[in-house]
Amino acid sequence: MYNIINYICFMIKIALVEDTDSIRLGQEKYLNSQENIEVVMACPSVEDFEEKFENHPAHLDLVVFDIGLPGKNGIEGLIWMKSKSPKTQAIMVSVFTDHENIFQSLCAGAVGYLAKNTPLNELYEAILTVMDGGSPMTPSIARKVITHFNPAQKDPNSALSPKEEQVVQCVVEGLSYKLIANRMNISINTVRHHIRNIYSKLQINSKAELIKKSLSGDLHSQEKSPKKRSLFFF
Repeated sequence: MYNIINYICFMIKIALVEDTDSIRLGQEKYLNSQENIEVVMACPSVEDFEEKFENHPAHLDLVVFDIGLPGKNGIEGLIWMKSKSPKTQAIMVSVFTDHENIFQSLCAGAVGYLAKNTPLNELYEAILTVMDGGSPMTPSIARKVITHFNPAQKDPNSALSPKEEQVVQCVVEGLSYKLIANRMNISINTVRHHIRNIYSKLQINSKAELIKKSLSGDLHSQEKSPKKRSLFFF
């Protein structure tokens, strides 16, 4: 829990980078109403944030970045900001809660990651948590981070069957479901059934993820003893 007493005597200076006017204005109004926060910049894009920062440099304790922005995205803005002001903290607030955006943000230097529908009072609490040395995350996002570093024990039923491995090979070769069915002498519905099982066992959601796992050797490495994993595992 943050220590509110620490922030009564000085103002926390923050910037907001959010392209939706109603959200940005709502955040700015609410946060400025807090006695210990001053919103010194409220920008609709990364480009606007960079221009304001360069032309009117100001001390910033923290920046709240949206990710899906016109032009440069929030992660690119975070990288730029860290190159100019390494000590400034950042929280990402986004509709994107997939592994890739979460871990790219954390690797770029974000110390917090909140879902876009986070209430304003929780955003305020998250800012105080960061200033007190913490790393606030929406619970579902925190769970993904924990799962990544503490993978579940291998389920003996989660290994791909020979038929499923054959389907994977066909997908990697670029075959359509119809061509896979013809090659394996099975129906298209059976192909779809195999694909659903493969996605479930590998905990993925797209053909691109399946191909990437296959080409990187991750399909078989899952059946071996767990090893140290890097942040970029897709």
